[in-house]
Amino acid sequence: MSKYFRELHLFSVLEKFSAQGLPLDICIRNYFKVHKSIGSHDRRFLAETIYSMFRWLGLIDYLCTKDHSWERRYEIFKDLDLNAARNAPNLPAHVSVSFPRGLFDVLKDGLGEAAAKEFCLISNAPAPTTIRANPLKGDRDSLYNKWRNKYDVSLCTESPLGIVFNKRENFFGMPEFKEGYFEVQDEGSQLLAFLVQAQPGQQVLDFCSGSGGKTLGFAPFLKASGQIYLHDIRPVALVEAKKRLKRAGIQNAQVLPHDDPKKKRLKGTMDWVLVDGPCSGTGTLRRNPDMKWRFDPKNLISLQAEQRQIFAEALEFVKPGGKIIYATCSILPLENEEQMQYFLNSHPIKLVGTPLKTSPAPGGMDGFYGAVFEKQSI
Repeated sequence: MSKYFRELHLFSVLEKFSAQGLPLDICIRNYFKVHKSIGSHDRRFLAETIYSMFRWLGLIDYLCTKDHSWERRYEIFKDLDLNAARNAPNLPAHVSVSFPRGLFDVLKDGLGEAAAKEFCLISNAPAPTTIRANPLKGDRDSLYNKWRNKYDVSLCTESPLGIVFNKRENFFGMPEFKEGYFEVQDEGSQLLAFLVQAQPGQQVLDFCSGSGGKTLGFAPFLKASGQIYLHDIRPVALVEAKKRLKRAGIQNAQVLPHDDPKKKRLKGTMDWVLVDGPCSGTGTLRRNPDMKWRFDPKNLISLQAEQRQIFAEALEFVKPGGKIIYATCSILPLENEEQMQYFLNSHPIKLVGTPLKTSPAPGGMDGFYGAVFEKQSI
């Protein structure tokens, strides 16, 4: 594809994003589905360019002055000397790290200004792609030995099932993926799933399961016995979860729609409940740079209330002595440590161990938080 046609498609994607209001990754994916003639190299150029522009959009717009058309933004982006622009005199702190002022202020209040700036800069860099080997189909070492001379890969240091791809590949076209030998999952997300240390024969409820990413991580611990329930308010997510469970070879799991009448019978019966509910997503902004431009500090209060409501609902399904895990992909104390303390003060539970807390790092995992509680007898 020539430079002219690359830019034609670039502006077309950006205009569709502005008009449709969809998340950036979905907008790009939908565009490529329609324009199948775009080759892999050009797709990579378009995706990488668009993501880079969104990471530095705050700085770009500051330099654009009055004209904020995508054409002008791209013109600025192409010639941008990032270090020089970031260190220009009198540049507002939030502009220098290309974050909206409201989100930067929240980060500064929660982390301190120096840590907030460091976090923003890390979040403006591409994230590595990590996979989790499926022990129901094979082991990590076999996959690594098969791939190490073909791809630029390295073993995760924290997750015993993780492999990092230092260059992005077409994972979903690999035969190993189609046969269920692995799933794409950040190392921090893997560690979060491993907090569910369920034993064979136990009952587990993934209360906000989505399409089952965390379930796929902990399901092998049950060794095909016991029962796993995947619950979510989004039917489309549960449909995708069924596909992933089948591909992974997990047979002791079933989806549980939010309006399923048998939910009542499950209250007080679960050995483990995972609550990976809605959050700000600040720990994964490297993968979703458009999210920071949608952030509204006013929503944090309602989000915090929603997290508390969901936790209280999920706790009803835990039997006395059972465990409940509160998890987020956020690095904000008000969604993590403050919520943990609220739960301890408001419910008959006790904290088990030290909460998991990861932060985005160059070449490393994303930001996650997970606290394990044990339900006490009343």
